[in-house]
Formats: sequence, structure tokens, C-alpha cells
Amino acid sequence: MIELIKSSERGYADHGWLKSHHSFSFADYHNPRRMGFGALRVINEDRIAAGTGFGTHGHRDMEIISYVLAGELAHKDSMGNGQANAQGAGHADGVIRPGDVQRMSAGTGVMHSEFNHAQGQETHFLQIWIQPDQRGIKPSYEQKHFPVEQKRGALRLVASPDGAQGSVQINSDARLYAALVDGAEQLSLPLASGRLSYVHLVRGSLQVNGQSLSAGDAVQLSQEPELQLSQGVDAEVLVFDLAA
Repeated sequence: MIELIKSSERGYADHGWLKSHHSFSFADYHNPRRMGFGALRVINEDRIAAGTGFGTHGHRDMEIISYVLAGELAHKDSMGNGQANAQGAGHADGVIRPGDVQRMSAGTGVMHSEFNHAQGQETHFLQIWIQPDQRGIKPSYEQKHFPVEQKRGALRLVASPDGAQGSVQINSDARLYAALVDGAEQLSLPLASGRLSYVHLVRGSLQVNGQSLSAGDAVQLSQEPELQLSQGVDAEVLVFDLAA
């Protein structure tokens, strides 16, 4: 079964400094049909104005992934990662840029902040929440860079429960792939029985199992033997493999 979800169906919030599209119910946006999919709970497409950001706030018992599309995002947390003003700093200082994947396991609780310190440059990123398999774990943080070459015409594993293929390791039976698809490139991913797949098109256009997607669109797949991606036009896509 395949369900197409158009970008226009997402929730939207404009806070001035922050503009956010919500794929699933979040904050003041509530849609009983969009409470999550498998362990996937949140995909927020956020745009943060220059010189602004999320002040210090807390999370617990959630796997949080940040995927930057443009600009940069400076992270600082109660585990000692990052710094207050990390403009121009390296990855070890908690700054995430395009190609980076940041994972924070909130576990028993963590406080953190996220800021766009770059002047005159908007930060565009995806904030992803995945429910953990185990609650009450020790909080942890991980960040890795995945070059364009590894995603061009390929499904690059970027997050997994075992850190396979150099992916960041999450405390959940879920796998996240990133791909760049253009022209004649065709990609496929076998879907094991009892698994779900969620595909979110970040930008460009793409066909997913015969469904045409534009930027911001998504498809939910269940009881499908295979995922097929084709006819991409400058497409960047995220693919989730989830337990049912």
C-alpha cells in the first residue's frame, strides 16, 4: 500500500525568526491522521533567520537527527558539545553544515540550544525525531559528514541501530538513507516483510514506486516488497526503513 502526502498537507508555523513545516503533529499543529509512522515521530522542515535560533531547552527519551540543507547550525548541549558562538568552527565544535548528520540521543534528559550565527544567511534544515527502543539510556551525541559523492545515484545509509557502513548509531530499529537522484539514475531498496518505509523528498522532483513527488512531498509504504526511485530531477531524498 502506498499513500502520497503532498507538501501542502503539512502543518505550517511562522514565528518570524523561524518558519517551519510539520510532516506530523507537532506543537500547535495537530492532525490525528499524522501522529507519526512507525517509530518516526517528527519531520520538521525549518528555516532559521540569521542571528537567531532555539534557546536552551530540554528533551528526553527521543532520538533526534538534524540534517542541514543550507547554511549552518551551531549546537551546544549539557553534555559539553559545541560552544556558545561557533561560527566558522569545525565539526567537533557542534556546527552542522550541508552533508552533515547530527544525532542526539536524549535518553534520561539533555538540555541544548541551536543557533544560526551566520550573518545574512538563512539556515535550512530538517529536524527528525525517532522514538527509541529503550527509554532511560545515557544521553549521547554523534556527528558525521557524508560527501555528495557517496549519495550520488546511491542510497547512502546515514543512521542505523548498529552504526553500519559508518552511519551514526541510533537507539531504534530504524534506518535512514540519503540519496541524490537525477536523470537516468534508478535506485531500489528491498523492503522486508513486516517493515514500513517513509520517503521524504527534500528538493527537486522524483518518482517513488510510480508516484510523482515534488519538493516537500512524501510517501508512506506498507506491505510493499521493494522501494523504487526513478526519474529524478535534481532530487535529494531521505528514505526511512522502519519496524511496523
